[in-house]
Amino acid sequence: MRHYEVTFIVDPVLSGDEVKATAEHIQKDLKHFGASILHVDEVGLRQLAYPINKRSTGFYYCVEFGTLEADWLAKFELNMKRNERLLRFLTVKLDKYGVKYNDDKRNGRIGSRAKKAVAEAAPAAETAVSAPGVVDLDA
Repeated sequence: MRHYEVTFIVDPVLSGDEVKATAEHIQKDLKHFGASILHVDEVGLRQLAYPINKRSTGFYYCVEFGTLEADWLAKFELNMKRNERLLRFLTVKLDKYGVKYNDDKRNGRIGSRAKKAVAEAAPAAETAVSAPGVVDLDA
């Protein structure tokens, strides 16, 4: 199975329901073409690096999907180009390292979740360990 990832930016002028409906429509298109949705990451409202269509922000979505055949991707991308609610999109084929990275990120081994887990475990480890031969007079 080949793994792909499509990242798209939805126009921020739309209401919250319309933004979600646009993301769901793209997921339905993927399922219609025979892809299996592996993960959907709603990144949220972010600042754009440069203005697009006089917009400085946009709602980011990242959908990871798998498929056996990729001959329909050109038609899918044509549908994305025709969608007026999207500012930009990018479809990328993931290699084995990209698949592993996304899996590690989802499971909290990489990123902010991993940093929080390490930070929470560090104070507990410091209180449990004491130097040999040192008597704690506060206890």
